[in-house]
Amino acid sequence: MNLKIKRQLNPSKAAMKNRYKEGDFVIAKVRPSVILVIQVDIRNVYYCAILDNNTAKELVYLNSELRPYLGHLFPSKWNRMIL
Repeated sequence: MNLKIKRQLNPSKAAMKNRYKEGDFVIAKVRPSVILVIQVDIRNVYYCAILDNNTAKELVYLNSELRPYLGHLFPSKWNRMIL
């Protein structure tokens, strides 16, 4: 008998796909004071532009390097609100 076993994806990894959409506001973990806008997302690689700065280069981040922008909250509250 020739049995094929299908590879199942880890549900937590599948949920991480396309975490952010184009136009979403995010911040980078290394520079949380700069607000970024997602321009393009390709396979969990995000091409971002700095908000209100047309002359700056596009920045490239992986999914794990970004956090959602939570408005005017203090950084100490971010850790409690992020899943």
